[in-house]
Amino acid sequence: MDILKNNKLLFPVSVIYIIINVTLIYFDIWYGILLPFIFLILWYAFTDLKLVFLVSVFFTPFSLLLTEFVPNAPVDLSIPTEPIFAGLLLIFLLKLLTGKNIDKRIFRHPVSIAISINLFWIFLTSITGTMPVISFKFFLSRLWFVVPLYFMAVYFFKDKDFIKKYIWAYITAFIIIIFYSLYNQISVGLFSKKIAQGVMKPFFNDHTSYGAILAMFIPVITGWLFIKKQNKSFEIINFFLLILFLFAVTFSYSRAAWISISAVLIIFIIIKLKINRYILIFSSLTFIALFFMFQFQIIDNLKKNRQDSSADLEKNVSSVTNIATDASNLERINRWNSAFKMFEERPVFGFGPGTYMFQYAPYQMSYDRTIISTDFGDVGNAHSEYIGPLAESGILGLLTFLAIVITTLITGIKVYYRAKDKNLKILVISLLLGLTTYYIHGFLNDFLNTDKASVPFWGFTAIIVAIDLFHEPKKMKTV
Repeated sequence: MDILKNNKLLFPVSVIYIIINVTLIYFDIWYGILLPFIFLILWYAFTDLKLVFLVSVFFTPFSLLLTEFVPNAPVDLSIPTEPIFAGLLLIFLLKLLTGKNIDKRIFRHPVSIAISINLFWIFLTSITGTMPVISFKFFLSRLWFVVPLYFMAVYFFKDKDFIKKYIWAYITAFIIIIFYSLYNQISVGLFSKKIAQGVMKPFFNDHTSYGAILAMFIPVITGWLFIKKQNKSFEIINFFLLILFLFAVTFSYSRAAWISISAVLIIFIIIKLKINRYILIFSSLTFIALFFMFQFQIIDNLKKNRQDSSADLEKNVSSVTNIATDASNLERINRWNSAFKMFEERPVFGFGPGTYMFQYAPYQMSYDRTIISTDFGDVGNAHSEYIGPLAESGILGLLTFLAIVITTLITGIKVYYRAKDKNLKILVISLLLGLTTYYIHGFLNDFLNTDKASVPFWGFTAIIVAIDLFHEPKKMKTV
């Protein structure tokens, strides 16, 4: 910034930049326009890292894939967020290598240990996989999401005010996307499922990822309505925000989002009532046993449901259990069955992270194929955060991801029960329920390879861990 203060340098620097940029444009090279922004980000990366972090969070809902601008790009990154996250990853690693003081408690936390083991296993199976180049690209992208958005974020969240800034940075930008999507729906005069599938493009791929993020933030906004010591205007804003998000998720026609929101209501009641964990375990085992005892009758009844997804909300809900004619549901079953067959062939190390879409075609059975099946891996992945890792990284791929989910749930519930500050209790349970919507959603879809889902997923996890480590230090016996 000394350059800007020195008028003698400002003019020649500006002239040189203009000359360089005009020359680049003459040769149809438009990237020079970005140079000032790149230098600005680099400057703040060394002077105000938190600001760069918040800016990247804010721009996440607006990010676009590089292939939108460069069709033949060798990698498909989200611009501008993924390059920024990659830069934050490098800065974090440099701080570790240069011996900068980073609180060791962050790395010793059970959630951090689970995440580290999962990252190590992804790295190992990238070496043993069938397509190492694809797998290492996957590993790198997971690194530049997890390290800044979890490990670096936990350190930043020592500051309680930064937690609010983080959440609001995403929500503020996401509100614009919601209005953009609703405007597109209203402009054609239809609130139909077919129209809803693409109104959020190019910012979100489809209505399922859009619905997943809406579902994650609904418990958080709901929780804010009950936080005390807020001014009235803030409470009014929260109320209208909740109405907006509920309206948006309803007309997103994302059935997985609806299921996840409904399920967390039940989970909240269980947590609130402090139902004995042994009763919960017994009930769960009983439910599973009953399912297997009557599985053929259940499947037979599901096959009788021929209600396809529809613009009618009631019919769309009914279509969730249609495994007879609904192409979306049938294709998921096709992908899952293919993944299980891949797992049977390589149960320990899998085919390699990120390789499912390139490998599953031969494992499709003719009786599983649907009208939207493909042999070319061009319409998505395994459609499950749990089954996908099973095929790509073997049994430990699944177990290490489940370890992240379980340790986060245990941490969040323990912090909720022992917290003395009511506002902190509300914040923790809201974030935990927001994460739980994605845990449930993850049975039907997988979006953690995108910045849109990674920012709230790893960020919410980091906030819960930060509260456990820095804001509620007293450990008390919990039920």
